[in-house]
Amino acid sequence: MTKVFLGGTVNNSTWREEIMPRLEIDYFNPTVDEWTDEAYKKELFEREHCDFCLYVLTPKLTGFYSIAEAIDDSNKRPQKTIFCYIPEDQDKKFGKFQIKSMNAVGKMIKKNGALWLDSIDEVVDYLNSGTQKANS
Repeated sequence: MTKVFLGGTVNNSTWREEIMPRLEIDYFNPTVDEWTDEAYKKELFEREHCDFCLYVLTPKLTGFYSIAEAIDDSNKRPQKTIFCYIPEDQDKKFGKFQIKSMNAVGKMIKKNGALWLDSIDEVVDYLNSGTQKANS
């Protein structure tokens, strides 16, 4: 069965809870209560072996590692990398310059041959469409 790695913003962002029940494919959620070396190794394994690596970034993003992962995967595994950013997440919004930066990241990822989608709905539609089977 096709499987997607759910990378991106954590920090109580709810995008994973929104997407997981809607997916008709298997997924790996790397979010854990306690980040350990074992959890990190499992994440690396799943990024390597899942059919898709999805990175959803929201204004609750506090670090930059998810951006680095998305860029890295768009270089190493462009055919299976999907990028999406959400301008609002509950009570937080990206500012004008952050949106400009997210668009630049999206353009870079797309230029590398990966997929840049505009919304969770587009991500779900794409992953559930069967289109991904042709790209695997």
